[in-house]
Amino acid sequence: MIVARRAEELPATERAIALGSFDGVHIGHRSVLEAAQAAGLTTTVVTFWPHPRTVLGNRVELLTTLERRLELLAEAGMDEALVVEFTPELAQLEPLDFAESLLRRIGARVVAVGENFRFGRGAAGTPALLAEAGFDLRSVPPVEGASSTRIRQLLRAGEVERAATLLARPAEVEGVVVLGDQRGGTLGYPTANLDAPPDLIIPAYGIYAGAALGHRAAVSIGVNPHYGGSERRIEPYLLDFDCDLYGQRLIVELWRRLRDERAFESEEDLVLQMARDVEATRLAEPPV
Repeated sequence: MIVARRAEELPATERAIALGSFDGVHIGHRSVLEAAQAAGLTTTVVTFWPHPRTVLGNRVELLTTLERRLELLAEAGMDEALVVEFTPELAQLEPLDFAESLLRRIGARVVAVGENFRFGRGAAGTPALLAEAGFDLRSVPPVEGASSTRIRQLLRAGEVERAATLLARPAEVEGVVVLGDQRGGTLGYPTANLDAPPDLIIPAYGIYAGAALGHRAAVSIGVNPHYGGSERRIEPYLLDFDCDLYGQRLIVELWRRLRDERAFESEEDLVLQMARDVEATRLAEPPV
């Protein structure tokens, strides 16, 4: 998939556009992508960074980083992506000016959007306005229950299996592997310590079964209460894996929440529970 940051980086051609933020690229988003793809033209997703709601002064816990969003859009079969910098000035454009300066400029003939999509100053732009402006509109109804807001709610509750049905893939955490306490290695379970972006949503604290780099992973998310910790840690233990991951970007799938994190009577009890968590991880199945 070609990724452009400016309209002039895209070659001149007629396009079918999928327009939206697409945070998480969930099943509702995929309906919009498929509507654009059905037009039979070059399919281009026009997405925004930063998230429009953050520019408008709201806090948003993102389901995916921009890098991951683009990877998922490529996996969905899109030909191109135009990442538009969302600024206060862009937010103040009148809806028709928004459509002309952004969509017409890149040769949009077909425009696919969710039927609740709004754009332009005061969110006054509607799908109907795009049709009135002469675009071949493909307005896509929402998929029942599928929204980024609902998925965030499920992740905050640790319900990663239910979130997976709306994402059409396992829920994930992502970050760069950094130096941690290195305590897991002394217990026989060396973990990677993940430094996640501050604006990325992190699921409820607990122990999860999942996977990373093609290996099953037992994942601890929380503060390590057994050792009196207070700083949040994301620590996957990759089963049957023995390589240095420091400095690498790591995407960790979360398949199932196994239990709450807790303190134990002794370190021996902790290690016994870790062994049970690893065994449960070996038996776990992907949620989708």
